Amino acid sequence: MKYSLILIIISSFFVSCGDDAAQPKPKAFLALEYPTPIYKKVEFPCSYSFEINEIANLKSPKIKNPCWVNIDYPLLDGTIFITYQPVNNNLKELLMDAQKLPLEHTVKADEIEGDTYINKKKRSFGTFYEVYGDAASQAQFYLTDSVNHFLTGSIYFKSKPNFDSIVPAANYLKNDIKHLMESVTWENWSPQHQPKDSLSVKE
Repeated sequence: MKYSLILIIISSFFVSCGDDAAQPKPKAFLALEYPTPIYKKVEFPCSYSFEINEIANLKSPKIKNPCWVNIDYPLLDGTIFITYQPVNNNLKELLMDAQKLPLEHTVKADEIEGDTYINKKKRSFGTFYEVYGDAASQAQFYLTDSVNHFLTGSIYFKSKPNFDSIVPAANYLKNDIKHLMESVTWENWSPQHQPKDSLSVKE
């Protein structure tokens, strides 16, 4: 009887270990690492300038407005689209339009958060929006000096929106947008100035 009891205990131990080994392991998420950002100032024929990540390419979209630019990230398969408009007694309308943009993603978004940005020294005021969920754009912003200049920007990825799969890339670009907002300076420029032939990066 004693030996039978020992055999039962030993058998139970091995069965228990076998059950643990058969347990499915939780899914592991792909850990994507991107290079530490190094920022450089960009110069082009407009009334504002800012800094971009050196892994990005500054491109001019195929439109007549030389002050609309695309910041392309080949490594992340994403782009930050930048638009600029001069303020001409229409600041209220520009603000309303910029604040409506994040609302266009409410159908797909799980949550939208807005953070106010104020830099009195550089005379820059705006809002940075983070969009959570399978929305087309994961972040947007607007920035203005409240007198002459109005800037907006949005992140878009070339792949179909899937929040879980683009989280690392989206977070990386969100940090770049925040740096862009902090680095913006407003320049003396008028639309009558002849635009340069190409964009350039200042070392």
